[in-house]
Amino acid sequence: MFANLIDRSAELKGELVAFGQSARFDRWLTPLLLEAAGPERWLDEAEAIRIIDHFLLRYRLPDGSTVVDRFVAGRRDLTGAEREMLLSWREPVEGVFEVRRKDGEAVVLLNLVDDLEYRTYSTLGRGAFRGVSKGGFLLVCLVPLQPDGGTWLISGAMEHHPRSSAAEIARAALHLAVSRPELVFRNPEKVEQGWQQMREDRAAFVEFSGTDELVLPPAEAADLLTAYYRQRQESTAAAHPGRGRGERLPHPDLPTVELSPELAEAETVGVIYDEVEGLNLYADYGMLRDLFTAPELAGRRKHQNLLRTYLREESITPLPIRRLVATHPGTADAVFRKLLRQPGFSWAEHGEELLRRRKPWYYAREPRPGVSVIGDRLAELAAGRR
Repeated sequence: MFANLIDRSAELKGELVAFGQSARFDRWLTPLLLEAAGPERWLDEAEAIRIIDHFLLRYRLPDGSTVVDRFVAGRRDLTGAEREMLLSWREPVEGVFEVRRKDGEAVVLLNLVDDLEYRTYSTLGRGAFRGVSKGGFLLVCLVPLQPDGGTWLISGAMEHHPRSSAAEIARAALHLAVSRPELVFRNPEKVEQGWQQMREDRAAFVEFSGTDELVLPPAEAADLLTAYYRQRQESTAAAHPGRGRGERLPHPDLPTVELSPELAEAETVGVIYDEVEGLNLYADYGMLRDLFTAPELAGRRKHQNLLRTYLREESITPLPIRRLVATHPGTADAVFRKLLRQPGFSWAEHGEELLRRRKPWYYAREPRPGVSVIGDRLAELAAGRR
């Protein structure tokens, strides 16, 4: 029964791959492959497989659908269970996995990013895991094999690394956890730990800087954050001395914060450490604050364009606008009336509707902590302990 399910998954995946590589999707897939190939026009097989797999399951076509959405919609012969399984593949699990053990046709993997175990199969059978040993590592993407999420299937390319690569693997997992915290928060326990850690971190930031919101020239903002992170890292290292006799933690790697080109070239940088959204940086926040302080500036094109950018960009949540409105309630209506050319606009009546219309993506997701929390196993590997 279970073997039949894996075999059927293999058939459907093969048909999905052929569907996604057909001429109807060439205008979207080919540019992705060419971009990854670079000027040399060379792309190794594993990377090509990863790009194609991402394209099939997660790439958003102009109408918002995915390739797998269109595949399912066009296949009336699929059973309800098959449709449910295929559509569940739109939310694969990415991670860096440690091999816990082999169990029949499956391997049991610990995701070092979200600290959860995954019982995993391959459409190629047991032979796919030949050479994979306990304590080794896999860089791979998993999709559900059953709706309850109890079993998983390898999707796309699988990259195997031996136990001796632990230090390199730990760095890769840490980078993934920091750069994409949504991967960490598949684990509900990490969500609560993240909120607690962020509360502590925010309190430390406010104590360090004297406030949770600052407007600074870019160089000063970078210096402030560098000094803050160094203080936090040194405090953390001092609070966690080596556990064993003679064991010492390495001297903390004291980071230097480098701002993105957009922030570095701005006149000012807004630094806001919010209770819910965490630490965020905003380009030209000082100019935006001036607009709410002196609403007559709403007649100037550069101020109008800046506010429109804050309303339009998906990289900017409603937080900075909400902050400025709360700080300057007496001028907010005048600013938006001028910008929107709506004399009857009232922030109290229409502000939330405006934000929901301009930033629907923000309201479609659950709040998540702005800090990543790593599991015990990843912490051990990062510290060089097996």
